[in-house]
Amino acid sequence: MNLPKISENIKFFDIAANLCDDEFEGIYHEKKYHESDITEVLARAEKMNVTRMLFAAGSQEDIVKSYELSKLNEHYYISAGIHPCRASDELKKNTVEEIFANLENPITKFKDKIITIGECGLDYDRLHYSCKEDQNLLFSPHFNLAQKYNLPMYLHNRNTNDDFYTIVKEHRHKFNNGIVHSFTGTENDLQKFLGLNLFIGLTGTSFKTKENIDTVKKIPLDKLVIETDAPYCEIKKTNEGFKFVETFFEGKVKKEKMKKGLMCKERNEPCTMIQVLEVVSKVKNVQKEELAKIAYQNSLDLFGLKNE
Repeated sequence: MNLPKISENIKFFDIAANLCDDEFEGIYHEKKYHESDITEVLARAEKMNVTRMLFAAGSQEDIVKSYELSKLNEHYYISAGIHPCRASDELKKNTVEEIFANLENPITKFKDKIITIGECGLDYDRLHYSCKEDQNLLFSPHFNLAQKYNLPMYLHNRNTNDDFYTIVKEHRHKFNNGIVHSFTGTENDLQKFLGLNLFIGLTGTSFKTKENIDTVKKIPLDKLVIETDAPYCEIKKTNEGFKFVETFFEGKVKKEKMKKGLMCKERNEPCTMIQVLEVVSKVKNVQKEELAKIAYQNSLDLFGLKNE
C-alpha cells in the first residue's frame, strides 16, 4: 500500500510497540485470520521514520519473543516485567519468588537489549484478567529489579485511585528514571506523577475526552514522550483528539480480508506515530518538527541511550 509522505526532519522512537502480540501473527481473539505480517509492519514503521522501538514485554514468553525480534535491528529494544493483567496467570504457574528469579535470567542474558523493567503496575479496569490482590502482589518486587540492575521503570496505571501512586512513591528511591506509559489520568494524577519526576507517555487513548486534552496541555515538554501502544490505542474517530489528525492511512481492510502488504482496520501499528505527534502538536501549540525532536530526546534520556 502507498504510505503518506513524512518530513525527513521528523523521526520517532515508539516506546510501546507490542509487536509480539498475536494480532501480528494474524490471530484475533484466539482465531487465525491471516498469516504473520510482522515484516511488513516493521517496513512500514521504517518508512514513516520510526527509527527506534521498544518491544514492551509483559510475561516470560513475551520477553523471549521480543528478544528474537529485537535482533533484527540494533535500535530495537525490549522490556522485562509482568503486566498487571498477566499477574493471576503467572501466579497459577509459579510463586512470587520463582517469578522474579525467572525474570532475572533474561535480564542478565539479554542485557544488551533489555533497557527497562516492566511493563508493570496496576489495572483496575481489567480485573477480569487479574484480581487486585494478585496485581499488587507482583507490582512491588519489580522495583527491586530496577534497583539491582540500575534500569528505569516502565509503568502501567489504569483507574487505581491512589494505590498505584502510593506504591511508586514508596519505591521511588530505587530507580532513577521512569515513565507512566499510555497515560489517561486526570490532571490531579498528572501532578502527582510529575511530583515523582516521572515521564508521561501519550498514545491515542490519551486524547479520548476534552478532559484528557486539557490534561495533556499541562504536561511539561521535558517530561513528554509519545508512543502508539500498538496494536492497541489507535486514535479513533470518536476520540476528542481525532480532529487534529492530518495524516491518514488509506486502504486499510478488515482482518477477514487481510492480504500481504495491507494494514488491518482493527489493529494499530508503529507507523501511526505521526498521528500521535500531530495531535500533541496541535494541543500544545508546538511545531511538529520541534515536538518530535523533544519527544525523541526525552525517550533517549528516559532509557539512558545516546543519540547517534
